Amino acid sequence: MSLYLSELTLSHFRSHKSARLMLDARPVAIHGPNGAGKTNLIEAVSLLSPGRGLRRAAAQDMARRPEALGWKITAILQSLHQVHEVEIVSEDGTARQVRIDGKPAAQLALGRIARVLWLIPAMDRLWIEGAEGRRRFLDRMTMSFVPGHADAVLAYEKAMRERNRLLKDQVRDAHWYLALERQMAAAGAEMHANRQQALALIAGAQMQAETAFPTAELGLTQTEGEMPEGADDLREALAESRFRDLVAGRTLVGPHRADLYGVYAAKGVPAAECSTGEQKALLVSLILANARALARDFGAPPILLLDEVAAHLDAGRRAALYDEVCGLGAQAWMTGTGPELFAELGDRAQHIHVTDTDGTSHISEDATS
Repeated sequence: MSLYLSELTLSHFRSHKSARLMLDARPVAIHGPNGAGKTNLIEAVSLLSPGRGLRRAAAQDMARRPEALGWKITAILQSLHQVHEVEIVSEDGTARQVRIDGKPAAQLALGRIARVLWLIPAMDRLWIEGAEGRRRFLDRMTMSFVPGHADAVLAYEKAMRERNRLLKDQVRDAHWYLALERQMAAAGAEMHANRQQALALIAGAQMQAETAFPTAELGLTQTEGEMPEGADDLREALAESRFRDLVAGRTLVGPHRADLYGVYAAKGVPAAECSTGEQKALLVSLILANARALARDFGAPPILLLDEVAAHLDAGRRAALYDEVCGLGAQAWMTGTGPELFAELGDRAQHIHVTDTDGTSHISEDATS
């Protein structure tokens, strides 16, 4: 069974005024000069999953300028034994609307029919920047296995915002906090359990595969103290922390304070202390492990979006990446400045050339119509 896009159509999306790709299940190698619109193409694919896409951009920022007419993405998704038509539309800068098979759907519904993973240059500093980016990375991995994780995160964050408002207003009556803390505890315990499940699946996928990329040992840590694991423990911790939280004006305990840490297993060196090349290799390893685990869990490998990944790998690892992607059977969308970066793929991939004329992207190659 497989998961891939057989057709992708863009209208007034970013630099693409009009574009249509006819595809098969092979990887998609996209080359062209910087600024031609390669990343815009894979950003459109990333919107076929829940969330804000690989750039985390607002809907109005994705509209082609200067027209700013709104934009539309249409895709034919081959998902296991089913075929779905997905439409994503934003009109005049409004929040995007999703339709699946002609019917309005919530964004979270996309996670039930597709799995999309990505690795972009902005993630290269994952291990050396703030914990927020690592939590986001972890939660995207987790949602790939448990689409309902997004609901738990939203419920937790909504209740926490209300609790933080009470804290800032210096409300001290415990009765105002009890219901919110129960909601946070239930959703927070679910978040923690989902994250631990995802880490276990990633660890298993790394151990069971022979790969040219290094294995990363992953774990969760807490900014302060230990993470309460069960709903009862978290509820008690929130109650006990109210005085500190009142002083700080915000909630200081819970899964929103968790951090992901990684260790280069073969060397026993924390990821944050590895070289730039080693950190990149660890990220590639995690994305591939996530994809292998999903192939077993979902029944098909996910769609992979690998932006400029080839340029940061030596020839040996680049060839190894292509071999792993093809062996996995994933439709991996990969971008690079020149066709030579994808020479090792040959006819194992469909090759697309993107150029730019006066701010408008143009797509050419055998895969287009």
